[in-house]
Amino acid sequence: MREILVLYYSRHGAVKAMAQYVARGVEQVEGVAARLRTVPAVSTVCEAAAPAIPDAGAPYVEFGDLEECIGLAMGSPTRFGNMAAPLKYFWDTTGEMWLKATLAGRPAAVFTSTSSLHGGQETTLTSMMLPLLHHGMLIVGLPYSEPELMVTREGGTPYGASHTAGPASDQPISDHERKLCIALGRRLAEIAVKLAA
Repeated sequence: MREILVLYYSRHGAVKAMAQYVARGVEQVEGVAARLRTVPAVSTVCEAAAPAIPDAGAPYVEFGDLEECIGLAMGSPTRFGNMAAPLKYFWDTTGEMWLKATLAGRPAAVFTSTSSLHGGQETTLTSMMLPLLHHGMLIVGLPYSEPELMVTREGGTPYGASHTAGPASDQPISDHERKLCIALGRRLAEIAVKLAA
């Protein structure tokens, strides 16, 4: 069974829920499974060690997860128009993989959640693409053939799936946002299978 790594960081649960929908889309493609992984939080005061296994949710990502999967979907909450520090920190440790071109030629997709509709969804998605492009990955977006992209009044961009969580981060993922997450996972898996062949 080929696998797509769905790597995310979630603070209030929205990105985690999106990751699960992306994984559902991945698994709609025959012969492909989703591997959900997360990253530990980063301390604001000093370097802190997280437990080897999180208390709940997906396991922490390891380099082997990246090496073994045929594609990557990455999700992050928006932090001032950029990806969250824990994901950035993780990518900053992948220099050896970059030197070996381990991920070159593999497809990748991105998704995000913001507090407001104009809270930096698109800049966050493009900032998440930067380390992936440096690794030689091929970026997969959402085409406008996905009908929800034209009518959504919440999240959703051609750069990747997005969600508007509201100022209190308590807005549920809308039907359009859910469908776009699933579509992104399915599209990524379809392309990954073609490339892996």
